[in-house]
This record gives sequence, C-alpha cells and structure tokens, in this order.
Amino acid sequence: MRYLRYAFLGALAIILVSVSVANRDFVTLRLVPEDLAGVLGFNFAISLPLFVVVLGGIAAGVIIGFVWEWLREHKHRKEATVKHREVRKLEREVTKLKDKTNEGKDEVLAILDEATAK
Repeated sequence: MRYLRYAFLGALAIILVSVSVANRDFVTLRLVPEDLAGVLGFNFAISLPLFVVVLGGIAAGVIIGFVWEWLREHKHRKEATVKHREVRKLEREVTKLKDKTNEGKDEVLAILDEATAK
C-alpha cells in the first residue's frame, strides 16, 4: 500500500511539474476591474506566472476546505469531549463505590465477590 501511495505522489509530481513548465507565461491579476479602479482611485495589479496562479488557487481552495470542515465538525468534537469527561467521572465514581463496598474485607474475598458479581 505504501508503494502505491508513493507511485501516486510521484505521478502527481510529474503532472504538476509538466503543467508548470508548460504555463510559464505571465498574467496580470487585478484587484478590481480597470473601469472601477478609475472610479475608486486605486488600482492594484500584479504579474505572476500562470502556473503560480493555478497552483495557488488550488492550494487556497484546499486550505479553505480544511478550515471549513474543521469549523463544521466543532460540535462533534465538543460533544465527544463532554462524553469523555462524563465517562471518566463515572469510572471514578464506580471505583469509589467498589472501594466503599469492599472496605474492611480481605483483598482476596473482595476480588472473589467482584468476580461473582459479573
């Protein structure tokens, strides 16, 4: 399975490098359209190779997706934490009750009573 993953990553790397080499032409990215920039009074533009724009867009999409899922799953993580705390509290209570019922008894007899109770 590990070799299959390495083969997939290698093929992906070859594809990304070939796309990057094929799209080295520069493109201009503008913050706002030229007509609107004249009205607003500022015009921010940057020239980047096309592969940087494409790969940057993919990377930004992946990061936004991860953050979106992390925020969406917050309620599930919170519920799991609450349940985990409740289980730990109940386990401590059971241990305390076992110690209280076996108080004053011989350890061997307490173990036997506990085994027969199950």
